[in-house]
Amino acid sequence: MSYHRYAVLVEYDGSAYSGWQRQPFLSTTIQEQVELALGQIANESIEIVCAGRTDAGVHALGQIIHFDTHARRSDYAWLAGANRYLPSDIRLQQIVAVREDFHARYDAYRRHYRYIVLNSPYASALWRMRAYWHCYPLDAALMQAAGQQLLGEHDFSAFRAAECQSTSPNRFLHRLDVRQCGNYLLIDIVGNAFLHHMVRNIVGSLLMVGDGRRSKQWLADVLAGKDRRQAGPTAPAYGLYFYRVDYPAEDRIPQPAPLLFPC
Repeated sequence: MSYHRYAVLVEYDGSAYSGWQRQPFLSTTIQEQVELALGQIANESIEIVCAGRTDAGVHALGQIIHFDTHARRSDYAWLAGANRYLPSDIRLQQIVAVREDFHARYDAYRRHYRYIVLNSPYASALWRMRAYWHCYPLDAALMQAAGQQLLGEHDFSAFRAAECQSTSPNRFLHRLDVRQCGNYLLIDIVGNAFLHHMVRNIVGSLLMVGDGRRSKQWLADVLAGKDRRQAGPTAPAYGLYFYRVDYPAEDRIPQPAPLLFPC
């Protein structure tokens, strides 16, 4: 019997989960929850592949997965049915049938992350698990200028977690933008792929530049030194959003709605 391959846009609040990846003896991963829900609708075991694994506490608006199934269901049945079995902090938003050799990870050529910083003297009750609170004033323009030194292809060992399993530390950053939006700073980082904790380590270093603890040139020196011990601390997971994944236009992979801010 032939199978069908689908791509799905997944949104989740990662606060309650041990990260994306299914792990032995853990049912609190997002992958496990989504596979179980889709399996209920397909009436068979489902295994999914994602565009990028996220750590415990990281959120997503635009995670993309693919899965294979022998089952024939309408798009509505897949989405409404699976969402019925999912906890309220995970939702499947869009689904599309794709070519049989489409791959959510290997066909992606750009990944977009957004980190949200609340820059205010006082913390927020509503945003406490959605944005990182930094009480000291930050210079967004200085952070923006410093971040441009990271663009292009580099060895990002200085921003790589010790437990990273990637065979190469080289990655290509297409864009790094820091902008102020009221009391919030939005840090958008776009690259071909990312090392373990790379985005959060870059953000932790940018914050040290922004509040005056380090100079703009310091960030370039850290990159050149390739020593994780010289960079800033790892920014907390709860401020990070896996925002979007780019694929060839002909694959028609769904994209998330914008994460809106009033500026």
